[in-house]
Amino acid sequence: MNDYRRIADRMADDITAGRLRPGQRLPPQRVFARRRGIAGSTAGRVYAELVRRGLVVGEVGRGTFVRAAPEGTGRALVEAATAAPVNLELNYPSVPGQSELLAPALAQLQRPDVLTEALRPSPATGTSAARRTAAALLATPGWRPAPEQLLFTGNARQAVAATLASLVRPGGRVGVEALTYPVVKEIAARLGITLVPLATDEEGPRPDSVAAAHRSAPLAALYLQPTLHNPTSLTTGPERRRLLARTALDLGIPVVEDRIWSFLTDDDPLAAHAPGLTHVVDGLSKRVAPGLTVGFVAVLEARVEAVAAAVRSGGWSAGRFALEAAVRWIEEGTVRRLVAAKRADAARRQRVVAEELRDFAVRSDPRAYFAWWELPAPWRADTFTAAAAAHGIAVTPGPAFAVDPHRTPDAVRLGLASAPEPDLRRALRTLAGVARGTP
Repeated sequence: MNDYRRIADRMADDITAGRLRPGQRLPPQRVFARRRGIAGSTAGRVYAELVRRGLVVGEVGRGTFVRAAPEGTGRALVEAATAAPVNLELNYPSVPGQSELLAPALAQLQRPDVLTEALRPSPATGTSAARRTAAALLATPGWRPAPEQLLFTGNARQAVAATLASLVRPGGRVGVEALTYPVVKEIAARLGITLVPLATDEEGPRPDSVAAAHRSAPLAALYLQPTLHNPTSLTTGPERRRLLARTALDLGIPVVEDRIWSFLTDDDPLAAHAPGLTHVVDGLSKRVAPGLTVGFVAVLEARVEAVAAAVRSGGWSAGRFALEAAVRWIEEGTVRRLVAAKRADAARRQRVVAEELRDFAVRSDPRAYFAWWELPAPWRADTFTAAAAAHGIAVTPGPAFAVDPHRTPDAVRLGLASAPEPDLRRALRTLAGVARGTP
């Protein structure tokens, strides 16, 4: 029964020893089976096991290849996974004078009486001041949550985890874009949730794909990023949002809407079209800074207690000190000033991308802090990522975002926010030179 694992172990040894070289194409499964004298189904399990271990990558229509770089994980988007001099994986915007803007509110918290309150534990519902200011911060021209709908977590990732945990039982299915935030893949694995990739087009997730996936087996929820989708930077237009909302309402599927990058736009959320089903997640890690942040989730009033219970059981409550700082930053207009500065900064960095990668197929939005680079042949995501690393530049390979491990794009995501602008320009120029060469 475990023959396929023993074969996979031997192939893993060959990869480690260099007998199977990075980028080398493995034979088709039927050829592999014939050479080894094993059943075709066993060969399929061997290849699947190698994919699971992150040693090979399968590409539809091209075959299975030995990875040239370690498999990307969600960690790359949360913490430093490399010591590369120019890190285009991490993506936390910071603008000149940011610390000077943030400092006065923290100084207020040094008063002993204020600090005493700020060091108390905070419930998932936060404080009345936090609910009021967060509701105002998240409001858009066509949508405004009631303060009573707001819950707070340590960061937006925890808000996503708590909301999914409250909606989906282990073994449940959640529809997501075919390319999605890698941390959500990790959250799903820990919660025992199956992610179902939804077909997308140039407008975003297709409503017919949602309906088809639900017909196949009921979806317990949808997790979507309709505003500046990570990694492609696509923003779903108003008409498609209405159609998606109508589909979710007709099928009764709750929606978890991730709006962590929405501060760069003025778009209304899906919640404006499906307020009875949509849970809106946001946070301050991108708006303000990752080191002292808060996550928000606006939920249906009937579900406040269910999501709050998930926050408590996961240990995901926001720290009271961070919550008090956030209230002051929002009330005093500091967050508004940072958002204006970061919008201008993102536009400048996108102009750098347009200049340095003008000869390539790069998908982006002039408002976004990232870009999706569809690599020229014969480059694959793993070989390009390894070549970039050899030049001291870290990028995120496209397979890190793929829900289906057998449909991995030959693309990389470029995080534009963290590197100083001169370093960003030099790095992009270097990457363009790499892409013009061969693996």
